[in-house]
Amino acid sequence: MKKADVNVTLRPLEDDDRDCFIKDNQYAFLYGATREFGVRDEHFEEEGEIISADTIKESIGREGAEAYRIILDGEKVGGLVLNVDKTAERGDLELLFVSPDVHSKGIGYAALCEVEKLHPEIRVWETCTPYFEKRNIHFYVNRCGFHIVEFFNARHPDPHSHEPDGEDFDGMFRFEKVMF
Repeated sequence: MKKADVNVTLRPLEDDDRDCFIKDNQYAFLYGATREFGVRDEHFEEEGEIISADTIKESIGREGAEAYRIILDGEKVGGLVLNVDKTAERGDLELLFVSPDVHSKGIGYAALCEVEKLHPEIRVWETCTPYFEKRNIHFYVNRCGFHIVEFFNARHPDPHSHEPDGEDFDGMFRFEKVMF
């Protein structure tokens, strides 16, 4: 990736910021989905939320997980959760969110640049996003250099998912970025 146009820092998530991190994440995900579709119940993990608090807590609490706040000019503007396997030289970007108030300013891109600096040992990064998140798909593919490598759906369920992928499951794209 080329150098970011904005300077952000990644600060490890503090215990007293967990609840705010979860709410900020939910707000960002809800904003993205409702901007695209309006309110649509079939994409909600929990009442009124695209991503449930439990899903975020599980991601943060997973063994080996690294959760960070994205900081711009001393302000919390987003967050991310990584799961890194240094032995396999693989990293999973489990969650990435930027406050809708500061979208389109290069913050997500700058945060990923910082992630790559933080873990230069990682040779392959992976992430997923729902099929309807066109903004995310554009960001990962066109801005960050990821490639779509798989499409999980009712006919091709994610083998690592704990969620049942019934016929109502609309789909998730899986992306990989091979570092050179």
